[in-house]
Amino acid sequence: MPALCRNCLAVFQESAPRCPNCRSPRMLEHPELFSLSIAHMDCDAFYASVEKRDNPDLRDKPVIIGGGKRGVVSTACYIARIKGVRSAMPMFQALKLCPEAIVVPPRMSAYVDASRAIRAMMDELTPSIEPLSLDEAFLDLRGTEKLHGSPPAVMLASLVKRMMDELGLTGSIGLSHNKFLAKVASDLDKPQGFSVIGKQETPAFLAGKPVRMIWGIGPAGQVSLEKVGIRTFTDLLRWNREDLCQRFGSMGDRLWHLARGEDYRRVSANAPIKSISKETTFFEDTANTDLLDGYIWRLAEKVADRAKARHLAGRVVTLKLKQANFSTLTRRVSLQDATQIADRIYRTARALFDQVGDKGPYRLIGVGISDLVAEEGADISGDLLDPEAEKRVEIERASDKIRKKFGTDAILKGRALR
Repeated sequence: MPALCRNCLAVFQESAPRCPNCRSPRMLEHPELFSLSIAHMDCDAFYASVEKRDNPDLRDKPVIIGGGKRGVVSTACYIARIKGVRSAMPMFQALKLCPEAIVVPPRMSAYVDASRAIRAMMDELTPSIEPLSLDEAFLDLRGTEKLHGSPPAVMLASLVKRMMDELGLTGSIGLSHNKFLAKVASDLDKPQGFSVIGKQETPAFLAGKPVRMIWGIGPAGQVSLEKVGIRTFTDLLRWNREDLCQRFGSMGDRLWHLARGEDYRRVSANAPIKSISKETTFFEDTANTDLLDGYIWRLAEKVADRAKARHLAGRVVTLKLKQANFSTLTRRVSLQDATQIADRIYRTARALFDQVGDKGPYRLIGVGISDLVAEEGADISGDLLDPEAEKRVEIERASDKIRKKFGTDAILKGRALR
């Protein structure tokens, strides 16, 4: 059985409970360990891990990244997650579950810097990298064994070891024969996991697993599938391809392939970012306009922060609303020029919300920008119908500098507390 020590990176052809070289118990063994090359790397509680690294006093304490008591959870460390804290949870509810938690405002600049350092390490392994966000990416390491003198599994173990040794951050690896299964594998043993799903074991692995494991199948998708009796991959296998396509369109064809563990998508190196968006699902459906207005502002601010971190701006603003019956309302509008300003994204999204009318209650709300361009030339034309717009842009730029230096809660708008 091919085996690898994740501690000293020694390679063996026989399994053992401990590494014969360094005696570490962190052994990884699998029949296809050294023949698989498609991977997914996902950092462990990334934002919280960066905060704990930069402030050792937080190391053994539950940490929540987010706004004030009236805000929502951006992410939480694993100690807080044990208590039930989850992303997008209202802060007051998170603090009821974990009252001892320390709430830390997000520092996007620190997370971007850490992400770039990890990306530089990935670039040394392979040029075929497809980032999904600041803290996760697909890697295609086919053909790299001759270059590095080691199989992909060893290089991936080396990557997460370097992340820990040099950056003080941890990540989990999923290794398989396609992107779908690599992403599934990376979630199997977090944090600091390394899971392998081989080609031979794929049918047995998927048998009986819930279809919600498929990336992109949310609550509404689960309801649609459950209506026709599809809850597991085994249920999917009972459907023929034509019937799935007739029922679910192009998604039906994808479901048919995924039921068999097939995914022919390539790892797209440097795939351009097509949009930047953020959404949140409420724990209780709501039609409260003031509450929804506060969410629109906070989502717009997060979208703007991500756009600024990537030096991008968008020409199209989109508002997404999911009703209590899971139907989705989407409204979008094209701007005269591209924007990365939270105030402008918010005002545009709020106008779209007003156009929708009284169709709540809603269970989800999202804000995004698309038709992305470089930030140069964005937000400079002004608005003849709104003479105060240019002043608000200047104020936001000044606020950004203060928030970058003193933290995101250094300046808060009143609507952020709704």
